[in-house]
Amino acid sequence: MLTSNIDKATGFEKRFENIDTVVFENSTSASKAVAQQIATLIKSKQENNQSCVLGLATGSSPKGLYTELVRMNKEEGLSFKNVISFNLDEYYPMEPDSVNSYVRFMKELLFDHIDILPENYNIPDGTLSKEQIAAYCNNYEAKIKALGGIDLQILGIGANGHIGFNESGSLQNSKTRLVALDHITRVAASKDFSGLSNTPRTAITLGVKKIMESKQVILMAWGEGKSNIVKASVEGIVSNQIPASFLQEHSNAIFVLDKEASSKLTRINTPWLVEEVIWTEKLIRKAVLGLALNLKKPILMLTDADYIENGMSDLLADSGPAYDINIKIFNKLQNTITGWPGGKPNADDLNRPERTEPARKRVLIFSPHPDDDIISMGGTFMRLQQQGHEVHVAYQTSGNIAVSDDEAQRFARFVCDYNDKFGIKSVEAENIYKKSIEFLKNKKNSEIDIPEVRYLKGLIRKGEARSTSHFVGLPDEQIHFMELPFYETGTIEKKPLGAEDIQLTMDLIEKIKPHQIYAAGDLADPHGTHKVCLDAIFEAVKRLKSKDFMNECWVWLYRGAWQEWGIDEVEMAVPMSPDQVLAKRQGIFKHQSQKDGVVFQGSDSREFWQRAEDRNRETALLYDQLGLSCYAAMEAFVKWEY
Repeated sequence: MLTSNIDKATGFEKRFENIDTVVFENSTSASKAVAQQIATLIKSKQENNQSCVLGLATGSSPKGLYTELVRMNKEEGLSFKNVISFNLDEYYPMEPDSVNSYVRFMKELLFDHIDILPENYNIPDGTLSKEQIAAYCNNYEAKIKALGGIDLQILGIGANGHIGFNESGSLQNSKTRLVALDHITRVAASKDFSGLSNTPRTAITLGVKKIMESKQVILMAWGEGKSNIVKASVEGIVSNQIPASFLQEHSNAIFVLDKEASSKLTRINTPWLVEEVIWTEKLIRKAVLGLALNLKKPILMLTDADYIENGMSDLLADSGPAYDINIKIFNKLQNTITGWPGGKPNADDLNRPERTEPARKRVLIFSPHPDDDIISMGGTFMRLQQQGHEVHVAYQTSGNIAVSDDEAQRFARFVCDYNDKFGIKSVEAENIYKKSIEFLKNKKNSEIDIPEVRYLKGLIRKGEARSTSHFVGLPDEQIHFMELPFYETGTIEKKPLGAEDIQLTMDLIEKIKPHQIYAAGDLADPHGTHKVCLDAIFEAVKRLKSKDFMNECWVWLYRGAWQEWGIDEVEMAVPMSPDQVLAKRQGIFKHQSQKDGVVFQGSDSREFWQRAEDRNRETALLYDQLGLSCYAAMEAFVKWEY
């Protein structure tokens, strides 16, 4: 049974959730709770001179868990000598020393840092011939059975609901086997393999049957990107189309989530359908806008009957009639719209998102990658510059790993040919470019770029970012390349946010003394670059809070190319005309290395300019559907109170 370290989810109406679910404030606290759960199990087994059999997962979800287990081993003396582990899966074919192998993943994140015996950890072998796989898988299961089964199985969850690599369509009695990977899974993994064409098509995975036979299962999920599949797995029917839903039928399984991953659960998203709530202004806005969109009605057309028939009769009793509530919400939403993101001079700013004074503001736009500024808030970026504000843009990372090898080779060859043609001699530069060409010609999929290639790729992105800023109208002195150290590892896996990252951010803010800061608030991936860059800004702002200039500094959060703010969250919406949409597109096109086959395309096959336009158009359509003015597009922002 689970210990008190992770409490069973109780105290709420369970007619929606079919499995125990615990929500933590963030992935860090959740990972620590799961680590404590594992530690308690290991110690109880040690007291009885028994082995502790753990089923372990890879991917982004367990990284914090493994960090905490390593800490507990080093600082608290937690021994793993009685632990025998079995990993869920491995890509096939895959060499164990490849940068993308799960053998390497587990050794670098966990096994090499704790006292587990090397003979006690088991990871599927990606080097076997296909003829050997069936027998190997049978032996893998037999070894687990001989040990009495898995005591605790750790799981993540894929975007399509897969557990291990048991993809949609897997049967509940499926065994350990070689499987073909779903396109969605391959696209999600393609960032680790520098593109979809290099991503394996098959993998060896522990079967659903063995997972379900585990004595205890903890599934961890972080970030908004997992929220929809978590809801389907927890609240939907049990179906082989969503293998994680099988866990509803496990006697001792629990979902451990952060706030973002739980955001679509009924008790979180629409709590008034579950229990009595205190109707705050924020909750009223969320409920009314959701009701209008669900019923496909403008806000002002909602009736008392609409409220009553959709579980909101107590709101009507408290604050009704519907007409009064509708007017209040309509006005609040209308007041979010402004064509003056820096404030409108000489205007009544009582109901406007931004202040009138000072009329000319110093603005600092933080861009995690060299193109997030133009993709996510390009229309607002251009409008701030056109309206006379002193706009600075800060590119927080080099973005070098998102440049393809072909693009880097083309650039290096151009420089070498140009220098040869005109007899330009720079031994250092020539060595960098020629060494880069030689490396890229012979590069293996498992190799990490050498420093010269990373520098070259960074130059490409820096040039594109500068070109975009010039297109908007910024002079060079208002373009800042921060190159935060946490990013510069040459791999997908980054270093944790460090003191130098925070100090560089503080120094820039203090130098500019902005009235407005714009930052990427995209939290879909808690281990992604956006999240780390945002954490650096948040920490820097908190540390600078006592400075006089910070009294006049407002922080606005935009979102990236992956998602948008919910309509109930938006506090400033900047409309765009058709001409402004086209101008933003031209700005995005300056980033040529990110067009036509992007390294980190994600699960969305559209190019970034298409995603941005579609997202901005959809935001404008929501305002139109709710009965407000119709625009070609809108960029949305949320104010962060610090």
